[in-house]
Amino acid sequence: MNKNGELGFIHRFVPSSGSSATLLLLHGTGGDENDLLPIGHQLLPEAALLSPRGRVRENGMLRFFRRVAEGVFDLQDLAIQTEALAEFIKRAANQYKFDTGQVIAVGYSNGANIAASVMLNEPNLLRGAVLFRPMVPFVPDSRRDLRNVSALLAAGRRDPIVSPEETSSLARLFEAGGALVSIHWHNGGHELGNDDLAAAKEWLELWPPAT
Repeated sequence: MNKNGELGFIHRFVPSSGSSATLLLLHGTGGDENDLLPIGHQLLPEAALLSPRGRVRENGMLRFFRRVAEGVFDLQDLAIQTEALAEFIKRAANQYKFDTGQVIAVGYSNGANIAASVMLNEPNLLRGAVLFRPMVPFVPDSRRDLRNVSALLAAGRRDPIVSPEETSSLARLFEAGGALVSIHWHNGGHELGNDDLAAAKEWLELWPPAT
């Protein structure tokens, strides 16, 4: 199902074929709402898929929020776009009748960063997340209650954009709020490897984790 701007974002929605989970698919810079659909089907075949298109353009490439330089985010725009995406998730849940308590973000790079921002801004809106090559989107001024949230961070040991220290910092930020965090280390760089997808699939098949 293709929606041209309805609910605030151009998006694709694929209904569930048996699972109660909905994967929120968030593409990287230069992608669109179609990019992660095959990965969503691969990771959790029976899940519903909700895949919005980023609303910001940078040199003709779609993104979810602006940046002022590589790795330096426009925090004002990040806040605006994060709020817009959170509202989109709520409206989509009402429109497509899926359970917001079963939404798991699957984001790559810029998409992973906006997912992390949503998690920090509206704890428990996303109950789980698979974040491929994420960065710390911002540091909140108070601790967030993330005790009902779990996340898999998939990072590249030789990523020229996201350092291992950045990944560890995001993990600590989530864990400080009580989130259950796992990290998968890919031996390459910023690109996705088959090992990333295998780790994500295994994590999703065991979600929600036992507490």
